[in-house]
Amino acid sequence: MTTYDEIFENNRQWVSNKTGSNADFLRQLAADQKPDYLYIGCSDSRVTAEDLMGVAPGEVFVHRNVANLVISIDLNATSVIEYAVAHLGVKHIVVCGHYGCGGVKAAMQSKDLGIMNPWLRNIRDVYRTHQAELDAIEDSDLRYDRLVELNVQEQCVNVIKMAVVQQKYLEKGYPTVHGWVFDLKTGLLKDLKLDFEEILHNIQEIYNLGDEPIFKTRNAPAEEIGQAKTEVQR
Repeated sequence: MTTYDEIFENNRQWVSNKTGSNADFLRQLAADQKPDYLYIGCSDSRVTAEDLMGVAPGEVFVHRNVANLVISIDLNATSVIEYAVAHLGVKHIVVCGHYGCGGVKAAMQSKDLGIMNPWLRNIRDVYRTHQAELDAIEDSDLRYDRLVELNVQEQCVNVIKMAVVQQKYLEKGYPTVHGWVFDLKTGLLKDLKLDFEEILHNIQEIYNLGDEPIFKTRNAPAEEIGQAKTEVQR
């Protein structure tokens, strides 16, 4: 394991390497950030957004917590989303879970985990919502993996419920929301290929927080889409 003092030496070497190959690196780093991506991931020390995405500093805005949850009363997560969408203008919001997630595994256990109980209860709620599907999976490892995926799916839905996401999408046509899972065994990202517009359309009756009805662009006529966007922009 890296020692405390080694971290600062590593930092000096990092600066030397970066400025050696790009003299303007620090000036560019200090400039205003304009990321296209907001990444909401797990706090797990083995899963780092920039590394697994292969992106440079400034390309992704990052929020991480235990089991990559988006909870409406969590001011940390919701403030990050509000800032990323309303002020940074991100075009993509990614919720990324990972197989082998300790938070998801803990939520599958009938055990009192103290102060973590109310946090993990949100994952247990995901299990309850999809209990029939999950209980039908006999292999416990496969059931665990599927709960990881379903948890990502439900957190994406929670993102889509937010007013700032709905309103900005109506106004600009972005951001779109994506669900990913990182496989620690292969190092590969899996796109769950969630249908963002379908989810948005299906929840609009209850969760529409915009000034205009949410329209489904995939099936709507072009003139209807244009008219709806014009009305929103007025």
